[in-house]
Amino acid sequence: MNKKIVLDTSIIIDGVISNKIDNNEIDDSYEIIIPRLAIDELQSQACKQRDHGFVGLGELKKIREKCINHNISIRISGQKPSLSDIKLAKNGRIDALICDIAEEENAILFTSDYIQHLTALASGIQSTFDKSITSSSFDIEKYFDQNTMSVHLIEGVEPLAKKGTPGNFSLEKISESKLNKQILDEIMNFLFSTKDNKKVSNIEISFDGCYVLMYKNLRIVITFPPVSNKIEITAVRPIKKLTLNDYNLDPNLVDRLSKDAEGILIAGRPGSGKSTFASSIADHYVSNNRLVKTLESPRDLQVPDNVVQYGSFKNGYERVADLLLLVRPDFTIFDEVRRIRDFEMFADLRLTGIGMIGVIHANEALDAIQRFIGKIELGMIPHVIDTVIFINGGKIEKIYELKLTVKVPSGMIEQDLSRPVVEIRDFYSNEVEYEIYSYGEENIIIPLENIDKRGQGEKNNKINRLAESKIREIIGRYDTQAEIKIISNDRIRVLVNKERIPKIIGRGGSTISEIEKILGVKIDVEAKVPSIGSEIPFSISESGSRIYLLVDEEHIGKKVNLFLNEELLVSNQIGKRSKLKIDKKSDVGRKVFNLIMSNNQDSLRLFESKTDQKI
Repeated sequence: MNKKIVLDTSIIIDGVISNKIDNNEIDDSYEIIIPRLAIDELQSQACKQRDHGFVGLGELKKIREKCINHNISIRISGQKPSLSDIKLAKNGRIDALICDIAEEENAILFTSDYIQHLTALASGIQSTFDKSITSSSFDIEKYFDQNTMSVHLIEGVEPLAKKGTPGNFSLEKISESKLNKQILDEIMNFLFSTKDNKKVSNIEISFDGCYVLMYKNLRIVITFPPVSNKIEITAVRPIKKLTLNDYNLDPNLVDRLSKDAEGILIAGRPGSGKSTFASSIADHYVSNNRLVKTLESPRDLQVPDNVVQYGSFKNGYERVADLLLLVRPDFTIFDEVRRIRDFEMFADLRLTGIGMIGVIHANEALDAIQRFIGKIELGMIPHVIDTVIFINGGKIEKIYELKLTVKVPSGMIEQDLSRPVVEIRDFYSNEVEYEIYSYGEENIIIPLENIDKRGQGEKNNKINRLAESKIREIIGRYDTQAEIKIISNDRIRVLVNKERIPKIIGRGGSTISEIEKILGVKIDVEAKVPSIGSEIPFSISESGSRIYLLVDEEHIGKKVNLFLNEELLVSNQIGKRSKLKIDKKSDVGRKVFNLIMSNNQDSLRLFESKTDQKI
C-alpha cells in the first residue's frame, strides 16, 4: 500500500516536492494528494497578479510531469472552498481544511509553514516540516562592505550602493552584472526563509506590493507590482552607534536636554543622521536612569537593551499609544512623524506629561515647526515642542527654542493688535528669528532680520515682515485685480480700476483708514491705467461655472488686458492651456456672459500687456 502525503500551499510554492522526486526521496511507493483548496488558492493569487500564485501553479505542473515520469500516483482531493472559507482564509481557514483532508486520508501532511506543522501535530495528524533554504550566496549582506550605507537592488539594473558617511557619500556600481528577476526572487526567498524553525527576518510592514522588514541590523524595503513597476530591494544599515559625547555638544545644550527639554523635534533631510542622533539621546536618558520607549515602524533604532521598541498595530499607533500611558515612560522617541494622525498623537502624548522626542523629515529647521501648523492649535505648539534640533551631514546645524508670549507682532504699529505670538529663538544667541501668530484666519510666520546681540536692531521693513498674501487678501476684497506696489518701509501704492476707488476709500476715508490700521502701513490709492501692447485674437467658450478666452499657445504665461470698449475688465495671465479663465459669478463674468447671450461679444478686445505687473 502506497504511503499517502498531502501537500499544502506553502510546500508547493517552495518547490520542495519536485526536488525530492528528482532525488528519489519520493518514489513510486508514495501517493501524492493535492487538495483542491490549494489549487484554488494559488489560482486566486495568480489572478491578483501575485508571484506566489504563478510560482505555485507552475510547480504543480512540474510535480504532475515528474510523477508521470517516475510512475508516482497523484490525485486531487477535497471540495472547492465556500464563500465563507474564502473570507476566513486570512485567519487560517484554508490551512485547517487541508489538515482535515490529511486526517481523512490518513496521510502525512507536508508543509513549509511551521505554524501549520505544529497545528497538525497538536491535532494528532502526521506532519513533515520541510523548508527550502536559499543558498547563503543570496544573503543581502554580501553586497555590503565597511563603507556601505545602503544597497539598492533594482530589476534590470546593476547593483548600486551609497558609500561614505551622512553628508559625504557617493552612489556607486558594485557590479557590472545586471540583476534579473530570478536573482531578486532568490534574495527575497532567503529573507523570508526560516532557520532552526525561526524566521531569518522580521516583517514590520506588509501590504499588497510592499514589505518592510528587519534583517539583523538592516532595514529592508521590498517593492514590486502594483506598488512599483519592477522589483526593488533597498537595504539600509546604520553606519555606527554614537553617544552624545561624540557630538561635542555645548554643555548648556546637554543640560537643557537633561532637565528642561521635554518636547524635542530632531529634523533633517533623509540620510542626514536624525535616527542616529535620536539613538544617542535614548542612550543618554537610559544612562541617567530614565525609562525610555520608542514608537517606530520599522523598529530599526539602535537603542540599549532596556529600551522597549513598540511598532504600529494594523498600520496605526493609536492602540500602542494607549499602552504607553499604562507603562508610564519618562521619554518616548517617535520615529518618524509623518501622517496627520502622527502629529496629533505626538501632541496628545506630550500633553499627558510624557517627554517626547520626534524624528521628522524637513529641509530646514523652520520647516519642522511649520509641519505642525494647522495640525494642532497654534497656541499649543510651544507646549508640545520646546526644542528643535536640525541635523545636516551627521552634525547639529541649528537649534531653536519655542516660547509663547502676548505682544504686538513685529511690524504692526497699533497697540490694540496684541495677540498670542510664538517666538522662535536661536538657542545660542537667544535672539528671536521668527514670530508665528494668527492674522485673520491665517497663521503667519514672520522672519525677523538685522537684530544685533544688544537687542538694538535696525528698523525692519514692515512690508517684508507682513505676509504679502494678507495684504493681497484685504485689498482683494475691494478689487480682485488690484496691483500692489511698495513705495517705502511703511507705505504702499494700490492701483485699482477707477470705478472701485470710491468703494476702497469709503465715506470720509473711513474704509481706507480701517485698512491702514489693520495693515499698519499708509496706502495711496490710484486709478490703474494699463500699458497695452498688440491686440490678441481669441475665441470664447464656457464650461460649468467658467468662461474661457482661448488664444494661441505662443501667448501662454503672458500678461493680458481684457477691455469692454474703453473699460478694463480683467488684467491677468494666460494659463498653461492657452486659456484666460473668468468666473461666471464675478462682476466681470456676469458682464461677459451677458455679452455672449446678447451675441455682442465683438465689443470685447484682448491686448498684450507691455509690462509684467505684479497683482
